[in-house]
Amino acid sequence: MNTIATPGQFTWPVRVYWEDTDAGGIVFYANYLKFFERARTEWLRALGVEQQRLRDEVGGMFVVTATQVKYHRPARLDDLLLVTARVQEAGRASLTIEQTARLQAPDAGGDSPLLCEGSIRIGWVDVATMRPQRIPAAILDALMAS
Repeated sequence: MNTIATPGQFTWPVRVYWEDTDAGGIVFYANYLKFFERARTEWLRALGVEQQRLRDEVGGMFVVTATQVKYHRPARLDDLLLVTARVQEAGRASLTIEQTARLQAPDAGGDSPLLCEGSIRIGWVDVATMRPQRIPAAILDALMAS
């Protein structure tokens, strides 16, 4: 899959599969959080930051500490979504990430309707103790520069 670069924002395409939908054929509401997680993970990967390596080599990891999600329109089976992530606020041990899921327009010049938007707060913790730690400067710098 290809990422789409917009200054200050990362975009990741996500296809809606059968497993993502409910009995009504629309995306089950909690699955937007999964889509947001995938986009954040791929954003880190695009910056050269692999989460398993962070656990193993740095001894830290990101954990979700709070979410706020607003739903606007449903996505349906086979839709292609564009899921975005960008730093909204940065602290020493946590980040607030603004995320959206939009329906990809059928043509390049079309509108991409907003389906869901959220604010996800993630904290950096020590793997062994699960206690908050400062986000390593190299990771924070990479995220803020993207």
